Amino acid sequence: MTTEYQIILCTFPQFARAEQCAHDLVAQHLAACVNILPAMTSVYAWQGEIETTQEHLLIIKAQTNQYAAIENWLKSNHPYEVPEIIALPIAQGLPDYLNWISSCHVTS
Repeated sequence: MTTEYQIILCTFPQFARAEQCAHDLVAQHLAACVNILPAMTSVYAWQGEIETTQEHLLIIKAQTNQYAAIENWLKSNHPYEVPEIIALPIAQGLPDYLNWISSCHVTS
């Protein structure tokens, strides 16, 4: 099933960097809205070790046709060697809200 809208999750180690990235994604019309969840604890396996770190989660709302551009932008602007970039389809939503997401995308 293909949907027109998505939520992309991406974590950042510093709040200031997360906030700047959120602002840039919206300013560049790649995303309609980005929420930043406050510090959370992430526990994960990395290079044979179990790591525990504080991170901030970006919740990025965008059209699915923007995924490649958002992924490329995040990879270029992220401090991690392998950033978390996970897209989830939005199966349903308030039509007015979904239309608003569409209206935020400006084509060049």
